[in-house]
Amino acid sequence: MTVVSDTSPILYLLLIDQIDLLPRLYQTIIIPDVVQAEMQADGAPATLRNWISAPPDWLEITPVPEGDYTRLSRLQSGEQAAIVLARFLRANLLIVDDLDARNIAQSLGLEIIGMLGILGEAARRNWIDFPSVLNQLLQETNFRISPQLAKSLLEQFS
Repeated sequence: MTVVSDTSPILYLLLIDQIDLLPRLYQTIIIPDVVQAEMQADGAPATLRNWISAPPDWLEITPVPEGDYTRLSRLQSGEQAAIVLARFLRANLLIVDDLDARNIAQSLGLEIIGMLGILGEAARRNWIDFPSVLNQLLQETNFRISPQLAKSLLEQFS
């Protein structure tokens, strides 16, 4: 299975100590070199910079092929690169949370999943307690969802 990720899902999983869900679910994760650069940038959280300085064996870093980014111009460079790479590799899945990026990726025929989908899949496999991990995500990071969505998810996974 070919899975490409953007920066933010990896960051959030690191912040809540759930990064190991990625290789458990997908074996290998591919990130564009542009995403690696974002993770190494001076403004990136120290947790992320430290993690990417010695990437795990299950993470592959791949250069982004040349492509037409016109349709992606309103997205950040990491999101653009992840979408272009996912299309180029004919990825089975793109891990991305930004709403505009998700909408564009879907309109281009890419299958997507985000943080909540990853946590939901882990909960279905009984690897995590969804309510406590969701609470941790919302309390300890700047990840935000609507109260209605939170209520619906908690009802589904409680």
